[in-house]
Amino acid sequence: RNSSQSSSDGSCKASGEMVFDYNESAKEGARNMMFGSGREHNFARPNEKGEYEVAEGIGSTVFRAILDYYKTGIIRCPDGISIPELREACDYLCISFEYSTIKCRDLSALMHELSNDGARRQFEFYLEEMILPLMVASAQSGERECHIVVLTDDDVVDWDEEYPPQMGEEYSQIIYSTKLYRFFKYIENRDVAKSVLKERGLKKIRLGIEGYPTYKEKVKKRPGGRPEVIYNYVQRPFIRMSWEKEEGKSRHVDFQCVKSKSITNLAAAAADIPQDQLVVMHPTPQVDELDILPIHPPSGNNDLDPDAQNPML
Repeated sequence: RNSSQSSSDGSCKASGEMVFDYNESAKEGARNMMFGSGREHNFARPNEKGEYEVAEGIGSTVFRAILDYYKTGIIRCPDGISIPELREACDYLCISFEYSTIKCRDLSALMHELSNDGARRQFEFYLEEMILPLMVASAQSGERECHIVVLTDDDVVDWDEEYPPQMGEEYSQIIYSTKLYRFFKYIENRDVAKSVLKERGLKKIRLGIEGYPTYKEKVKKRPGGRPEVIYNYVQRPFIRMSWEKEEGKSRHVDFQCVKSKSITNLAAAAADIPQDQLVVMHPTPQVDELDILPIHPPSGNNDLDPDAQNPML
């Protein structure tokens, strides 16, 4: 248990393992960094033994390494401790996780954490400067979702006006940015971007790489003389997201049965009758007047039928 007990002489004891001293004037900044916010919000309270328990859930090895930060300004990751575990402890204690404060042998793990931080900051910039304007344009046209394709600055889109691609690309929006293309090239960056979009309240988020048609390569004649246009496809990142609030209701259909036979338009009838007169879900089948056809007798004379019974008998 990582606990400490302060005394009047300016020392703070950590659970019988070590004692570290602080000076009221020289160490004020470091003390405030570690304990200030807790005291302001009354988070740090002594237990029944008069000890102040800090960093609950953090192992003693990690906590001992973090204490060096208040003496040297550097945290050396101990052997057997992963960088994510050390990062979580630094975030808990509000210690800046930077290359100037963290020293470790596993440079790959350290660079991964630093790249995640950099990717988050960079994507938040791209979101405000490039992506959000296209989302606003979609919203102003009544859409509640958007599909954005990221092309490079050198990509050229030249579609045949008579024979455009038949995969719905005409509804997607395009961002020409080689920097954003390079950013989304890494799957880790796409994961960071997806988490940022989730935090911003967006839904149905998809980020990936897909083929996008750029220009017409050739035209082939299919059987019957119908032309088929062959397009050149390039693999480019895409973003798909939605801000629809009632997406479930938008795709739900109520089969409303109207009692009046004279109105066959259900939408028009529903607007004119009270809601309690609408039958929703599994209505009783009704026969429309147009479906009732007159039954004509078979051609010929029944009197010639020897098996026909005489109604007078």
